[in-house]
Amino acid sequence: MASNRHNADKQLIELFDGFDKYKFPEGVIGVTAGYGSDALLIKGSEKNALIDCGNAYCAQDLIENIKRELAGETLDYVFITHSHYDHVGALPFVKQVWPNITTFGSEYTYKILQKPTAIDIINGLNQGAYETYVGPGKLEIPEGGYVIDKVVFDGDKISLGDEEITVLETKGHTNCCISFALQPQDIIFLSESTGLLIWPGFVNIEPLKSYSDALISIEKCEKYNAKYMVSPHYGLIPPQYNEKYWELLKTSNNGYLEFLFPLFDKGLSDDEILKHFEEIYWIEERTKLYPKEPFLLNSRGMIRVYRDEYESRKEAHP
Repeated sequence: MASNRHNADKQLIELFDGFDKYKFPEGVIGVTAGYGSDALLIKGSEKNALIDCGNAYCAQDLIENIKRELAGETLDYVFITHSHYDHVGALPFVKQVWPNITTFGSEYTYKILQKPTAIDIINGLNQGAYETYVGPGKLEIPEGGYVIDKVVFDGDKISLGDEEITVLETKGHTNCCISFALQPQDIIFLSESTGLLIWPGFVNIEPLKSYSDALISIEKCEKYNAKYMVSPHYGLIPPQYNEKYWELLKTSNNGYLEFLFPLFDKGLSDDEILKHFEEIYWIEERTKLYPKEPFLLNSRGMIRVYRDEYESRKEAHP
């Protein structure tokens, strides 16, 4: 089971030694401000854009990072990969500082952010992240800031001047996930439907909504064959690792199939399986990616998705 960094072979570890995962191609700058967050700034020849906003708890530090890099220029666009709290959490704060920005996201993200119940969940998880990474206290989030101004679809292109962003629909982790490719830098900002690099020997697949959609998204991004790839909650991966990334992602999927299907065979409930899942896959080091509560929520979603796949295969081959 690839749940331990000791499973990474020496060659893989050496590949990452000395590699700066925050040294992106020219024009792309990491402005991430805290654990469990993701935010990348693209300085285009005409427009400046942010890929995701990260958590609300570190929004002020994020804003200071952006201001420092823009050096008096304005922020024009924000591109949202999906509607989860750790990707949109700081958006209301960003919109306060740059009220004229245009936010881009999928149609499903637009719909999700229209729902008061969804906003309550997002704010609740952001409060949990605040308590995990900052401590006791109340996180005050500006109202009305979770907004997608422009819905984008697979294949859409948005100009930043000499640079261009292409939208890639990558459902699976959620129904609202999209990835973004930037040219001429030849870099792809992957969504969580196409995996998370946890450590050199483990790329985690995380389909929370659809098993088949996740596999389609993985194939699409692998075929895009970008020179540079950014894995969510990690950063830039060594270009020599690209092929291994996709291989390990498929290994992760097979590992979950081998782990979960026998438990389904035994008739265990989702709650019972979740306890096994937590024992195998949760380690405190993952707190740098996200607090334990979202991990358990995501794990429950994955169990449900793999159970659906299990039932589908049983029906096809009784």
